Amino acid sequence: MRDERDISYAKTHEWADIEGDTAVIGIDDYAQEQMGDIVFINLPEVGDEVEAGEVFGDVESVKAVSDLFSPVTGKVVEVNEDVINSPGLINEEPYEAWLIKVEEVTDTSELLDRKAIEDLIEEEAH
Repeated sequence: MRDERDISYAKTHEWADIEGDTAVIGIDDYAQEQMGDIVFINLPEVGDEVEAGEVFGDVESVKAVSDLFSPVTGKVVEVNEDVINSPGLINEEPYEAWLIKVEEVTDTSELLDRKAIEDLIEEEAH
């Protein structure tokens, strides 16, 4: 089980669990709550490059379509087919239902810790 206190976050509410030069990326609990029931997800292909702060896919919920922004720069080495086939998994377990795995990770300077993302969520609520 992934502990959301030990991972990093983008200001756009994607998370990155980084070990060495590999990152597992998903969307945080706050984002999935704001979206409502997720019904479709569009992700990059294995081998695609992602860049920190740039769109790498989108997620469609019953409310709207939202862009996904990469929290890191690197190359996609795995895509979670379970999430593509059952996007609702993100609503059920946002920290286990990862989206992509990225290797050769660079550009992590914009990532926030758990306290900083909680402060940002507090600001957004007001």
